[in-house]
Amino acid sequence: MTYSPAKSFKARRLLPWLVAITLLLVFSSSLVHLLTESWWFESVGYASVFWVRIKWQLALGVGSFVVYGGVLWANYQIARQLTRDRVYRFLSRYSNPVQRQQIERFTHLGVAGLVFLLSLGVALRAASAWQTVLQFLNPTEFGTPDPIFQRDISFYMFKLPLWQGLQDNLLGLLVWSLLLASAVYALKGEVRPERGWKYFLTGEAKAHLCLLLAAIAALLAVGFWLDRFSLLYSDSGVIFGAGYTDVHARLQSFWLMGFVTLAVAALFLIALGRSGFSLPIFGIVIYLGVLVLVNGMYPWFQQNFVVEPNELTMERPYIEHNIAFTRAAYNLTSVVSEPFPANNSLDRAVLDANEPTIGNIRLWDYAPLLSTYKQLQEIRLYYNFEDVDVDRYTLNGDYRQVTISARELPVEQLPPEAQNWINRQLKFTHGFGIVMSPVNQVTPNGLPDFFIRNVPPSSTVDLPLDQPRLYYGESTRNYIFTGANTDEFDYPQGDTNASYRYTGAGGVPLNSWLRRLAYAFDLGNVRVLISNYFSPETRIHYHRLITDRVRHVAPFLTYDSDPYPAVIDGRIKWVLDGYTSSDRYPYSEPLNRRTDMVSLVENTNPLMRNGVNYIRDAVKVFIDAYDGTLEFYARDREDPLLATYSRIFPNLFKPIEELPANYREHLRYPLDIFTVQAQMYRAYHMENPEVFYNREDLWRFPEHGEEDAVEPMEPYYVIMKLPQLEGEEFMQILPFTPANRDNMIAWMAGGSDGDNYGRLLLYEFPKQELVFGPTQVEARISQTPEISEQLTLWSQQGSGVIRGTLLVIPVEQSLLYVQPIYLRADQGELPELRRVIVAYNDRVVMRETLDQSLDTIFGDAVAPPPAPVDPGTEPAPPSTVSDLVQSALESYQSGQQALQQGDWQRYGEAQQQLERALQELNQQNP
Repeated sequence: MTYSPAKSFKARRLLPWLVAITLLLVFSSSLVHLLTESWWFESVGYASVFWVRIKWQLALGVGSFVVYGGVLWANYQIARQLTRDRVYRFLSRYSNPVQRQQIERFTHLGVAGLVFLLSLGVALRAASAWQTVLQFLNPTEFGTPDPIFQRDISFYMFKLPLWQGLQDNLLGLLVWSLLLASAVYALKGEVRPERGWKYFLTGEAKAHLCLLLAAIAALLAVGFWLDRFSLLYSDSGVIFGAGYTDVHARLQSFWLMGFVTLAVAALFLIALGRSGFSLPIFGIVIYLGVLVLVNGMYPWFQQNFVVEPNELTMERPYIEHNIAFTRAAYNLTSVVSEPFPANNSLDRAVLDANEPTIGNIRLWDYAPLLSTYKQLQEIRLYYNFEDVDVDRYTLNGDYRQVTISARELPVEQLPPEAQNWINRQLKFTHGFGIVMSPVNQVTPNGLPDFFIRNVPPSSTVDLPLDQPRLYYGESTRNYIFTGANTDEFDYPQGDTNASYRYTGAGGVPLNSWLRRLAYAFDLGNVRVLISNYFSPETRIHYHRLITDRVRHVAPFLTYDSDPYPAVIDGRIKWVLDGYTSSDRYPYSEPLNRRTDMVSLVENTNPLMRNGVNYIRDAVKVFIDAYDGTLEFYARDREDPLLATYSRIFPNLFKPIEELPANYREHLRYPLDIFTVQAQMYRAYHMENPEVFYNREDLWRFPEHGEEDAVEPMEPYYVIMKLPQLEGEEFMQILPFTPANRDNMIAWMAGGSDGDNYGRLLLYEFPKQELVFGPTQVEARISQTPEISEQLTLWSQQGSGVIRGTLLVIPVEQSLLYVQPIYLRADQGELPELRRVIVAYNDRVVMRETLDQSLDTIFGDAVAPPPAPVDPGTEPAPPSTVSDLVQSALESYQSGQQALQQGDWQRYGEAQQQLERALQELNQQNP
């Protein structure tokens, strides 16, 4: 084979084109996805947010790739040039010119490939650090210095993460440069062990490696300097944060190790002008010795022989730091504590004076009610209720607490034979309507008394629902198309189905062949390109899952686990709470660090993961269920983290002052953050360091349930009047019990209405008196013979007994305990509310309704005066036999119609009307 310069020249010209085509093919999917994402952000009105992120990700990725790849390639070329003559003589002895050129080319390609992969990995990591870089460039002062270094908290939240990331990545760059250069020198004969350990490397190669080692040592010294600040996150002591040993041993060791490492760097530089490696090797030995003694043995000795024998005395100031900073990080400093006498002074007059509180006691638990909703109101197999939520409305002039659930249509529930592309993407596109019922009303059949029900929705309250369709929700996981040449399924209508054409502004318009091609490629489905159903008005809707939708726009926020629907201006709006959170707050206890600070509720709470130790209820997000419109409102204007995000994305958040009044009516203090604050307050209500150290007054959440299903009580929403408030408000409450006792020690309330939104109130019971906790009250219920006998009897008659959550309801200065009892057939999924247990003071009663139970304990309620009768009107004549027969016939027909439609509630009501008509007929014809 002969060497051809012409062919080599052509190959060199074709190589860049081949590389470019290869890269285009590799990254084509990402590029097309980037294009479609830009269209999506434009459609939701947040294109500026998208481009800020993309520009910085691109700049950081490309910049890091160029710097990392350039440094690695430069070190390779330096090593190659320094050994070029020696290698040339070696290759000339054993190969011809063509072979030499091929070897060199393959070597270059191999090194280039390695450098490319390393640089690409660094570039991807750098691009993902866009948030850290932008926070570094847009910091907001906290106005609070740390107690050790006197630096503002903003340094730890916004500055330190970037410095540590840079140090870590630069150290990796130098280590790879050292390895790459060392490999070149070793393979090309510059490393000669036969000369002895002092002179195995000499000349320019030695100088190159010494410079790299000196730079590595200098970066290690910088790392020790940065590690000083990481002591404020130490978890090796009795508290989280720097303790006595950290401040008086590890801090000094980091200073000393930094100076020793700098000395080692200087020895490598001095070695440039000397023969051998004696000085650097001596320095490395000293470095390792100091590392073991000063950074390892000295802190261990001080902790075990100085601190632990006198731990409380030594650690007292650091415990104080931990308490103060943890309370600030979780906003526990705003908790207002007041005594609550629990004096058992309830009577009928007090109950009547607190009718809004009593009338809004929640009798329906989420799980049984969700099962009942599914049985009564899903109407068809393809509908689904994902969750049941609690909210409040002013309905027919009354301020009412209600349960609400959206009827969604997840296409996964279509029959298998209907799971085709047309049905999934074009036909079954949206859910329909909501179900609403009061928390405290029950039909005679033990079923919810619906305010809004059925498809299309029928309502008994003055709450208009002009647009009941849900294209975005909690179950909408698939992408869909609207505006196609075929009708969408709207809702079932007897033996036929109503159809619909989307008229909203949601989705991305597919108004060009380019867009259809891009989405066909991005979705991996050629039907998007070739389908005849599409028209210029067609839109594609994706990111329809509301949690996915908001995270796509603002991924730096943490979102509540329980979005809830609200009917506002005749439309369904999803409300989602967004939190700012961080794991970088000095001295603040992470949520999941201590076993005595963790409860089972963390499994569903997104804040109780990843070591979070700072949270704020910062953002309220409203998502329109019809067109997917997103509105972000900055609620906590004092949060420095939110202020920084607002600087980075000036067009993302609206000020809370612009929040419409009808939106504000449906804000509620979120369950997740209230749970977190209550979780931390169990220990951090103790502000005395000695009491805190001894865990003398540690609290826990009450437990409820039966023997094999005991779980911590979760917070629950109520409408109630607190002693110092002028009227009833919507809030959530949660009781506490001592860590090893079942009696109640305190309860916390979080306000949701008006100026009291987010206000945390703690009511503490007298410690010298016994106040029954939920577990003790449930035990008393089980020990009440007439109750336990009835529950046992029901369990033996083919029914399952479900004991609902035991609610502790504060009424003025007393406590009332209420527990609903549900029955469910062993073969059914339709729980019915059949009894309500009320416990007060030393009495426990169970009756069919809450009012009956209260009447048994406190006496009958005073009946309202009869309505005045107009003297000019005649009393209504008794019903005739023909009227009663007609009424019975209408009731029977109505019941049969409801039975065919699966409306069990209306069927039960019709049966009761039929029974009354027949009884009256029987009385008139004995």
